[in-house]
Amino acid sequence: MAKAEHGGRARARGGATAVEAGRPGVRAARLGLWLIAAVLAARQLAAVATTPPGSRLTDPETWAGSEGVLRAEGSLYASTRFTGTPFGGLVLKPLTRAAEQALGWGWTFGTLLLVVALGLVAARALPGPVSRRTSLLAAPVAISLLMLSLPVRNALHLGQSSIIPVLLVLLGCLAVRGERAGGLPVGLAAALQPTLLLFAPLLWCTGRRRAALTAGAAFAGPTLLAWAAMPRDSYTYWAGHPAGVGLGGPADGLANQSLHGALLRLGLSGPPEIALFLLLGGVVAVLALRRAVRHTRDGQPLLAVAVTGCAVIAVSPTAWQHQLLWVLLAVVGRVGRRACDRYVWPVAVVLVMTLPATTMVPDKALLQPLRADLVLLAALAAAVAVPFLSRASPYWRTPVPTRYADKVPARFRHIPPAPFLRRAVSRPNLLFELLLIRITYAAYARIRLAAAGGSNTAGRATAEAHGGQVLAVERALGIDIEHWANQAVVKADAVRGFFDFYYTSFHFGIPLTILAVLYWRRPVDYRWARSAIGFTTVFALIGFWLFPLAPPRLMPGLGIVDTVNGPQDFSRPDYGTLTELTNQYAAMPSLHFAWSLWCGVVVLALAPRRWMKALGMAHPLLTVIAIVVTGNHWVLDAVGGALAVGAAFGTTYLLQGPRAGRRGPGRQRLPAGGGVPDRPRTPVSSAEAT
Repeated sequence: MAKAEHGGRARARGGATAVEAGRPGVRAARLGLWLIAAVLAARQLAAVATTPPGSRLTDPETWAGSEGVLRAEGSLYASTRFTGTPFGGLVLKPLTRAAEQALGWGWTFGTLLLVVALGLVAARALPGPVSRRTSLLAAPVAISLLMLSLPVRNALHLGQSSIIPVLLVLLGCLAVRGERAGGLPVGLAAALQPTLLLFAPLLWCTGRRRAALTAGAAFAGPTLLAWAAMPRDSYTYWAGHPAGVGLGGPADGLANQSLHGALLRLGLSGPPEIALFLLLGGVVAVLALRRAVRHTRDGQPLLAVAVTGCAVIAVSPTAWQHQLLWVLLAVVGRVGRRACDRYVWPVAVVLVMTLPATTMVPDKALLQPLRADLVLLAALAAAVAVPFLSRASPYWRTPVPTRYADKVPARFRHIPPAPFLRRAVSRPNLLFELLLIRITYAAYARIRLAAAGGSNTAGRATAEAHGGQVLAVERALGIDIEHWANQAVVKADAVRGFFDFYYTSFHFGIPLTILAVLYWRRPVDYRWARSAIGFTTVFALIGFWLFPLAPPRLMPGLGIVDTVNGPQDFSRPDYGTLTELTNQYAAMPSLHFAWSLWCGVVVLALAPRRWMKALGMAHPLLTVIAIVVTGNHWVLDAVGGALAVGAAFGTTYLLQGPRAGRRGPGRQRLPAGGGVPDRPRTPVSSAEAT
């Protein structure tokens, strides 16, 4: 593996030029990326420093004595907080004379240095041929991603030593030359985390048999030394807690992202669960090792290490968050024949490893298994399922290029302002679109709640004051019809039920349906419509932030009935549907009406029949009635929503030009299903391919 890596890097360097490395743009980009990495490291250091002493570096505190000095006496496993091996505890023995505070600062700085070293080793192991520009920029990018990842942040916060085994394995498999010397770091890593012994078969199957034997000896030696020095603790670990089972927390907790933890969360237990875990673990290990051997022989040793590490996560009895860094290393794998598919896998990996599962997956009962085991599923996908491209594939360096619509003449000369803003005619990747929608909505929900000061109670006074101002303006204009409309509907049960249902049921369903139909039938128009609704939501968030507004149902003294949720208790501002998750004072502009008007405009522009256009425009009409009669919005909120939609379509026009899917010079027919040819007919530049 090390030979393949060194050979690929040498060939890559031989094909690069000093002129490319010395370009001012490359130097500026490299400096900027290193600055970002330094800022992220400083931010992590500040996060640890500002955390109260009782809440930070809790792992070293398992050694803390009553007087604040680290202890060396007593059993390592007197409590279940210490999760390391006996050899790990033996290594920590010399630190027991240090004061807790001094050790904490040294531990934090040392962890940061280990992360930097890990990023440098990973960047140097990229599969060749790699241009000089990429090699110069890869290291700061890798370090920045590591700093942002949840495993590194968790390790820094808790004071865990989980970075050390990963770095040792990378050094042994990718950096250290020599058959025997390469196995030594791998064996030491396995002495700290036993399931890392899975890398020994990888070394053996890739022709480094001496290194594999050395790894086994390097694991056995420290383990036996720990038995001799601490026989009681060694017996407790290997017999009572095999490979760490029962240490650090319950095995069925959400933090345990292994197959064992997933099976326990599904309700299995006892011998059947153990047998199934061993069977599934064996299958995953065998399949992952076969893929890793193939990637090694293909000149992708870093991907081979990542695939094996993901298998280690799955087959470990316990895989806590700080031990999941292997998934992030799988970002180096290339997936997809089309250029537009090339970024889906790395983006998905980075999101899974930097955002909590609560952000990635909606809080729905049907999706709870996915939410509970998201990292495990990503590790399993990398280990046995994702079809990573071979370097021998014709798509490795030349993916199928993205095709663009012909430029439609715009009213203004410099629209769109940049050539890369041309609208593609191929259907975008579905997984990428779903990730984009989910992350955008999660950010929208957080910003919307933050606009109220973090809770509905915090923004109540300001929102009610703004409500009085809006009511005064409406009275001056003679359009203050909210009370009259609300009372008219309250007296008619059938009408009230219809508009309550309409308000609660069609807000998400109709826009998503339109997007789904456009995605499948008219990809070019899908991109146009998606951009417009995205900008609409952004402008709405700006309105929520700048002008928090209480809806009529939350204005005391107006006598407006909340028809959707029932009688309003004004002593409880956090009241009604989803009040704990959303900002109840985000009324201006009305996103209900804005999204419905977007639906009407899209249907009016794209529907082939007049009755379809009329039906599309009926949706915003019914929506504006529903938001007013149910007491959820003022009339001026709908005006604000219309302005947001107009600004959104204007911004889309400014950035992308006229709609490329209309009849005329910009109209292009797609192959069946909206796809593109499987093979590129002519080579394209990297800029065009992306």
